[in-house]
Amino acid sequence: MRSEAGIFFSVALLMILITGCQNFNSDKMKKETTKKVMFLHHSTGKMIWRGGNNLIAKVKGKLGFEGAVENWFNAYNKANDKNYLISEMDFPKKEPYGWKNYPFDYYKIWVKHGDSDYYMSEPTLKTLAPEYDLIIFKHCFPSSKIVFDGNPDVDSEKKMIGNYKLQYDALRNEMHKYRDTKFLLWTPPALTKGVTNPEAARAATEFSEWVINEWDQPGDNIFVWDFRTLETDGGDFILPENAVSERDSHPSHRFARKVYPMFCKRIVDVLEGRGDVENIVGE
Repeated sequence: MRSEAGIFFSVALLMILITGCQNFNSDKMKKETTKKVMFLHHSTGKMIWRGGNNLIAKVKGKLGFEGAVENWFNAYNKANDKNYLISEMDFPKKEPYGWKNYPFDYYKIWVKHGDSDYYMSEPTLKTLAPEYDLIIFKHCFPSSKIVFDGNPDVDSEKKMIGNYKLQYDALRNEMHKYRDTKFLLWTPPALTKGVTNPEAARAATEFSEWVINEWDQPGDNIFVWDFRTLETDGGDFILPENAVSERDSHPSHRFARKVYPMFCKRIVDVLEGRGDVENIVGE
C-alpha cells in the first residue's frame, strides 16, 4: 500500500510540475510577444481607426465607435500567435490645451516641456515612452495650409516649412532619448483643391518628401507611414474620390476602408523590425 501510495503521489507531483512549467513557458511566451501601441490622433486619424465605419457598436461593455484597426489586430494576433495591444487617444485634447496637433504643438508639449510628466494635462514622452513599445502620431490636414511669411523660428506657430523643419529636428532629438520605444509618424494629410492653393500644396508635398528622404534616419527608432501619397496618388492635393467633399479634406469612408489595413501592416512591419526595409505606404 505504501509503495502504491508513494507512486501515486510521485506521479501527481510530476504532473503538477509539468503543468506549472507549461504555464510558466506560456506566460513567458505571451510576455515576449506582447507589444503595446498607442495611436495619437484627431478626426482624420479617427476615420482611419474606424475604417470608415460610423456605426455605433457595443465595445467592452459600453457604447462607442467600433475600431476596425483594433479588430484587425485581434485577428492578426490570433492567426500569428502575437499579443499586440493597440489603443488610441485624442491628442492633444480640446480641453485644456486646445484642438491643435501641428508640428508646433508636439514640439511645445514634448520638447519644450519634455522634462515634465505632463503639460496642460497632456502626457510628455517622459510619461508615454515607458508605457508603450510603439507611439504613433500625426497632424490634422490644416498642417498643409502652408504660409510664406517671415524667418524660420522654432517657437513660432506659423505653418511655415522653415518652422516645421526646426520643430521636427527638435522632436527627432527628443524621441532619440527614448531608444526603447519606437515611433511611427504619418506624413501630413493633404487638402482638397477647393481649400488651398498650388503653392501651399506643393510646399506641403515637398515637406513630406523632406521628412521621408532627409529627416527620417535609417537604423534609428523613428519610422514613417506615407499617408499623404495614398491620399494624393503622388500629386499635391487629396484626390476628389478620397475626400469627403470639395471643401472637406477629411478622408472619405471608402478611402478609409481601403487604407486602414495598410496602416495596420505598416505598424506590424515596424513592430517586427522591418520598418526600414518594407514599403512605407504599407502595401
